Amino acid sequence: MAKKDSKNPDIFGQALLDFHNDKYSEDITVISSLTEDDEIPVPYLFRSYEEMPEVEQKALQLAQGKTLDIGACAGSHTLYLQNKGIEVTALDISEGAIEVCKSRGVKSTQITDILDYRESGYDTLLLIMNGTGIFQTLKKTESYLTHLRSLLKTDGQILVDSSDIAFMYEEEDGSYWRDASRDYYGEVTFQINYKNQTSAAFDWLYLDFKTLKKEAEKAGFTCEKICDGPHYDFLARLIKTES
Repeated sequence: MAKKDSKNPDIFGQALLDFHNDKYSEDITVISSLTEDDEIPVPYLFRSYEEMPEVEQKALQLAQGKTLDIGACAGSHTLYLQNKGIEVTALDISEGAIEVCKSRGVKSTQITDILDYRESGYDTLLLIMNGTGIFQTLKKTESYLTHLRSLLKTDGQILVDSSDIAFMYEEEDGSYWRDASRDYYGEVTFQINYKNQTSAAFDWLYLDFKTLKKEAEKAGFTCEKICDGPHYDFLARLIKTES
């Protein structure tokens, strides 16, 4: 999500802390450049494995070895892997999110932007809940993937989910419209609002599988689709190739 600073409060972190500390009273509002405002129910961010969609469950089943959960949020995925005996670190830019992770029992955490993270030797990088979003735009995708590649062991994997949002541009007559100001139709700008605080605008990227595969191969990965979700979403596995 958006970087936090004095003018950009840690909204996700505050919402997570409120719920965790029994102060839950409202959900997070998402303001989108593409569609009407939506809500993220805060309790959903604390879901159990049984409550997760199949795409997420499959990603957790495939995670192995030393694992980095990027954008760990409340730590639900991290905790599941930790309880399986996997060596896993929760990484998030939100101080509040990491505070919640620690309070819930996550043993290893990092508060940082993924592009500033340098520890390498990972077997698995986990990027779920529309993991391609952190790439921001199509033009930045290859550089993000190149950095992620540097964190992996040889033959290491990235497990990432996304959605093909072309359906959101379909007109009633079956034609499609496009935002001419965007390089790619999956680029969306969001803000989030919680308890009268609104974040700065930030870019978020939804990639269709064909485009993800193309970008992954440019950055030194093979890419396969693992499964499709029920609503244009999918899980992909990127495997690091030899230099």
